[in-house]
Amino acid sequence: METALVSVDTNGLTIVDLTAELGRFCTGRGDGLVNVFAPHATAGLALIEVGSGSERDLVEALARLLPRDDRYGHRHGAEGHGADHVVPALVSPSLTVPVLGGRPQLGTWQSVVLVDTNGDNPHRQVRFSFLGG
Repeated sequence: METALVSVDTNGLTIVDLTAELGRFCTGRGDGLVNVFAPHATAGLALIEVGSGSERDLVEALARLLPRDDRYGHRHGAEGHGADHVVPALVSPSLTVPVLGGRPQLGTWQSVVLVDTNGDNPHRQVRFSFLGG
């Protein structure tokens, strides 16, 4: 298995597109599977269409599902931070994509994005792991 840890600065963004970085990681690696993993208790990964309003829709859906208030048992950090800790239960912290000829086999409108509602920590890491077949 080949692996790389990629640093991501969210800079206040909830959705960060990782597709180009993932493509660079897969280049020259042939056929196999690539796993993307967010080793954080408050972030997840998703396959969505970017640039069409889906990012805003996802952020708004998470805000409706997980209001930012004091209802959560997990109470340190900014108000509503407990909601951030529920995100990975709804938005998986990992996903796997087939790779053929060194290219991730994403659908026409699919992009790999980091979903991070935790504005208290803008410095994240994502691990790409390639398993050749």
